[in-house]
Amino acid sequence: MKVTAVLLAAGQGTRMKSDLPKMLHPICGRPMLSHSLAAAIQASDETPVVVVGHEAGQVREAISGDAQFVVQDPQLGTGHAVLQAESHLKGKTDYVLVTYGDMPLLQPSTLKRLVETQKSNRGPMSMLTVVADDPRGFGRVMRKADGTVAAIVEEYVATPGQLNIKELNVGAYCFRADWLWEALHRIQVSPKGEYYLTDTAELAVKDGLPIQAAVCDDIAETIGINTRVDLADAETIMRSRINRAHMLNGVTILNPEATYIEADVEIGRDTVILPNTTIQGKSVIGGRNTIGPNSTICDSRIGNDCTVFMSVAEGATLEDHVSIGPFARLRKGAHLANRVHMGNFGEVKDSYLAEGVKMGHFSYIGNATIGANTNIGAGTITCNFDGVNKNPTEIGEDVFIGSDSMLVAPIKIGDRAKTGAGAVVTKDVPADMLAVGVPARAIKKLEKKAESKK
Repeated sequence: MKVTAVLLAAGQGTRMKSDLPKMLHPICGRPMLSHSLAAAIQASDETPVVVVGHEAGQVREAISGDAQFVVQDPQLGTGHAVLQAESHLKGKTDYVLVTYGDMPLLQPSTLKRLVETQKSNRGPMSMLTVVADDPRGFGRVMRKADGTVAAIVEEYVATPGQLNIKELNVGAYCFRADWLWEALHRIQVSPKGEYYLTDTAELAVKDGLPIQAAVCDDIAETIGINTRVDLADAETIMRSRINRAHMLNGVTILNPEATYIEADVEIGRDTVILPNTTIQGKSVIGGRNTIGPNSTICDSRIGNDCTVFMSVAEGATLEDHVSIGPFARLRKGAHLANRVHMGNFGEVKDSYLAEGVKMGHFSYIGNATIGANTNIGAGTITCNFDGVNKNPTEIGEDVFIGSDSMLVAPIKIGDRAKTGAGAVVTKDVPADMLAVGVPARAIKKLEKKAESKK
């Protein structure tokens, strides 16, 4: 029996007071709609249908190709929104799971339980409910003596007695598909000129058909995002879930409340995350690392046994046994090979530092390739930009760059060469040569170190 999800994501979200469509506001690094969509995919069998309206093109573009889209125009209520999926799904699925795009905390297991409730129901629909003291504007669920649903009473029309009911309509449903398409055409227009999906419950009761309800055990799952306050609440809950999952997988997070890890991050076992650390995007971190405190990692790859201390890595790669910080910055394209050490107040951009390179402090390396075991002295700058173009710097293996050296690119420095402190190097330096001065001149041939006998 096929189950297809329909997500309602057409609303404007005026209470967000934002130029960004509500469905695209991020929660832990993903648009809220992406979280809702991921849960719906796991609870269904077929490609979901997302009903869009406000800024439909922008929403469609932002969400990956895991859904088919239909446009609701004009937007005439939730019943009308689901009706837009009829042409895509009629005769192609057995059950229709309906949920909202602005409910990103609903778990796949909860939606699966709703689907199973409907599969065992002889009636045409089942709904998700929650028992709570704070109704948050949700409709009240009235039950019959046999436990089936008698009615959904919206808050604005409820009597004082009905307002005391604690069971609330969450807004997620599973319908028998053939009955749904017929029932949607029977919904009467409201005084506001809209067609409400909740009216299907009244139709089922009038038809003498039972409506079952699956009660959600965790009220946090049922939070709908209408304001920035709701958004912050959802972010806190989602972040707690993410941190808990990493800890259960063997990651130590010293202070989860002060650690911000986005949804697509991967972290290996025995890595320690210290407080005030943010890990974003599609970062992949291996095992036995220490990250933080006060560090930001974004779209970067970190190997094993590394230390990132009070530093920033954006679009960077660190291999194994790398240490950086404090106050180091790796920009896009920075690649630090095994056992590289980068100290305080250094910056690397679009450069490769080979195994064993040491860059102690106060240096900038851009558009450069640096050979193994080279030492970059304090205050070294690769002068890579001439006002028009970014130019490359090539430094060989076992090179010693003296403190405060200016390497004016494009330039090459050969293996085992040295520059004196304060040198402004404007011409290539051959291998095994010492260059000093302003501008630097090669003044001395250096003796090669004798290779140790094996």
